[in-house]
Amino acid sequence: MAQKTNVMRVLEQKKIPYKSYNYEGTDAVNGVEVAKALGQDVNHVFKTLVTVSGSRHNYVFVIPVARELDLKKAAAAVGEKSIEMVKSKELLPLTGYVHGGCSPIGMKKMFRTTIDIAAENFDTIVFSGGKIGFQVEVSLADLKSVIAFSLADLTKE
Repeated sequence: MAQKTNVMRVLEQKKIPYKSYNYEGTDAVNGVEVAKALGQDVNHVFKTLVTVSGSRHNYVFVIPVARELDLKKAAAAVGEKSIEMVKSKELLPLTGYVHGGCSPIGMKKMFRTTIDIAAENFDTIVFSGGKIGFQVEVSLADLKSVIAFSLADLTKE
């Protein structure tokens, strides 16, 4: 039987249809390599980034793996003056996830989440299954019933 992650359990508990992918045993170390290992379009695969604002609030941004988060656009999307990435060592205690296995579903605490507008170009998006080596594919409409999120233009040109 295939290994299940907490993200998959949450999706099943909420009766959300999803596809799961496993890239364990590949040399993939970043999102672009993961997309290639899975035979997916890099624009269809998204990464989950956790940030902290100047006012010390945390925010989650989900963007295409080949793109870079525009910190100014991200701050504007959540009404903050400035935003920076959370340090790697702070990620696990904050979210319950390690760098490379962070998913917008199933974090220790629900943080305000914004997904890049590019997600609207697809019927589904692929993102971390909550553990390195695992990805899940879910429609935005179904994702909306699991986590609250908004859409915004978040990436650098």
